[in-house]
Amino acid sequence: MRYPISKKMSEIASIFFNAGFSAYLVGGAVRDWFLGKPCKDYDIATDAEPKEVQALFRKTIPTGIAHGTVTILYKGEKIECTTFRCEADYSDGRRPQKINYVRSIEEDLSRRDFTMNAIAVSLKDGSIVDPFEGVKSIKSKTIKTVGSPLDRFGEDGLRPIRAIRFASQLGFKIEEETLKAIPLSIEVCKKVSIERFRDEFVKMLLSEHPIISLRLLEDTGLLKVFLPELSDCRGVEQKGMHSFDVLDHSFLSCDAAPQDNPIVRLAALFHDIGKVSTREKNEYGAYTFYKHEAVSEKLTKKIMQRLKFPNKEIEEVSHLVGLHMFHYTEDWTDAAVRRFIVRAGVENIPNLFDLRRADGFGMTGQAPDLSNLVSFKKRLEKVIAEDSALSLKDLAVGGRELMEIGIPAGPKLGIILQKLFEAVLEDPSQNTKAQLLKIAAAINSNLS
Repeated sequence: MRYPISKKMSEIASIFFNAGFSAYLVGGAVRDWFLGKPCKDYDIATDAEPKEVQALFRKTIPTGIAHGTVTILYKGEKIECTTFRCEADYSDGRRPQKINYVRSIEEDLSRRDFTMNAIAVSLKDGSIVDPFEGVKSIKSKTIKTVGSPLDRFGEDGLRPIRAIRFASQLGFKIEEETLKAIPLSIEVCKKVSIERFRDEFVKMLLSEHPIISLRLLEDTGLLKVFLPELSDCRGVEQKGMHSFDVLDHSFLSCDAAPQDNPIVRLAALFHDIGKVSTREKNEYGAYTFYKHEAVSEKLTKKIMQRLKFPNKEIEEVSHLVGLHMFHYTEDWTDAAVRRFIVRAGVENIPNLFDLRRADGFGMTGQAPDLSNLVSFKKRLEKVIAEDSALSLKDLAVGGRELMEIGIPAGPKLGIILQKLFEAVLEDPSQNTKAQLLKIAAAINSNLS
């Protein structure tokens, strides 16, 4: 079996060969080829040192010179190129303290995390270099460390987390000894920076079935380390319409959310974490979770801030969590529908409905009855299409017009604008300049 080398990769390889160096394709590109998946990124391993690589190519980026890595820019491609190396002195379980360059691809492959990632392709002839039976691991869909799991995990605490991510991303099973080593490596995992965990966590959520990784995180003890608020949901029974405890419900909801939407998947995972502290039994013996959505919203913000998500994503996810308990009935007035749209934000409604569908699935593990949701969606679309005022900027008057009738700039002006907006939400026909100025004057006199 030989790897089909593209014209561009062949040209790059020739530059190395003509200078007396070797070059191999390594990493995900090789693994994905065996899986029949398209290649997204190319990584080259070579015996040329970083300065020598920089001398060979006109355009390079010193991506990680300290770790032997240079990015080559060649005809529109970005290719990461790393010198054969054997990492040593992982004193903190996070990053190697020292890099030793080696002369053979076999030695280089011996430092890698999993056998499926320890395969190389010679860019001279496309032949496969597989000293650790990585191809066999791929064919059997097995995640197995190169050598001792405890040794590999002890070198970098991110590796156990990566193993769990690959399980859901690739649909592979973690080999028994490798899996057993994860709980034994908890202390080294704790040393991983929160940003590195977050990046792996997001990849888990974007896999087809994140529930695989979520369950592995719990089973290995890593959920308790990185997401204790979620771990605390285990055993919090709900009963009623719910077939599962809060944690399983959250896992199932996350899994049912759209794969390409991390905002909704995060919201689905965190939407009920406030139930742990709000659960009470009523006089009939049923559990209640009064205002759990507000507590869940605060906890979601806290978790995402700790994981250092971008502020925009934190706001989007926590806003959805805080809104997920809406109860629409057909006797809602149009004014009530407009107020809901304003509270949610037009831009958030598609995500909110996706969250509600996922939440419904998570109750029983079966497709929920969506008739009420479909009816509400049609109602929302109708009201939005009417082009009603759904924000202050849609009012027929603004602060300037109010100041022209003698209302001074300041807090009172903002209060009056808000009251005008509320009046228009109740009755859109009021949204004319003349009518709003009349209402504003009356409000102003009452506030004076």
